[in-house]
Amino acid sequence: MNRFFRKVIVICACIFLSAVIVASSSITHRTVSQNTVQSTEDCLIQASIDTTSEPNKPCLYQPAITNPDNLTNPIPTYNPNLPEKERFLSIVNHTLPLIPDIGTFEYILLRQYGAVFVNNNPLIKLPPKVLFTNTQETKQYQANLTMGKVNIGNNCYLQKVAADALNKSRTQINISLKSGNGAGDCTRSYDTNLRFWRKYASNKTLEQVRQGKETRILSVVAPPGTSQHLWGLAVDLKVYNSKQREVLNQNGWFQTVEGDVPHWTYLGVPEESLTMFGFRKRLVKNIPYWVTPL
Repeated sequence: MNRFFRKVIVICACIFLSAVIVASSSITHRTVSQNTVQSTEDCLIQASIDTTSEPNKPCLYQPAITNPDNLTNPIPTYNPNLPEKERFLSIVNHTLPLIPDIGTFEYILLRQYGAVFVNNNPLIKLPPKVLFTNTQETKQYQANLTMGKVNIGNNCYLQKVAADALNKSRTQINISLKSGNGAGDCTRSYDTNLRFWRKYASNKTLEQVRQGKETRILSVVAPPGTSQHLWGLAVDLKVYNSKQREVLNQNGWFQTVEGDVPHWTYLGVPEESLTMFGFRKRLVKNIPYWVTPL
């Protein structure tokens, strides 16, 4: 009987402690899947009840890892006990309010273009979803971005943190835009995204993508409202050698869309962190791509 009451007291104390921690935090944690992970509160309760065995499910949130000296951006937290897919989603869920259901058009887009959501730098503004439906919605998002000018090409603008990282790369080695036109190579409007789509694809192709029947086109051009270029976190570059690639990687820039050779994405994290976050490295024609595990 005494043992039973002691357990009840411990459980109550843990629940109270968890409530205090959540109330004092300015960050709302969102659980990705109750079937694969436990919330912090659940982990505390289970640990207090049974200290002799490991929890049945891994706990979702872990302390943040130390940021290396070569990057100043904060590093998202991760749980090394989770499989790649769940590890990636647990990190993405810090910055993406709602993870799309598997098999949906939005999930396909997250798999293809969702690498940027590992970046939790407070100076970076990430989109609240993976798909903008029209020009007005895109303009409203872009109007709240803090932009910076890239010192190459014609009127190339990116989110300032990304622009600064690219400019820093260019002080170390010569790197050029793909076409030199900032409106196409750098941050794009919804209309530009739509124009590129119509150049390479059609409404029929879009419907096939929505149904999951066509994915190859996503390495050529992004469907309207889905391009990383809309977010000010992607740029098309001329990269000819491994030294240029190394410098870009050191400054947080990576190739994340397999098959799209000139396309570079600003992740803002060190290369050694990518596998910990669940990314998979794929070598295609001697080009390393860091792709999501979805």
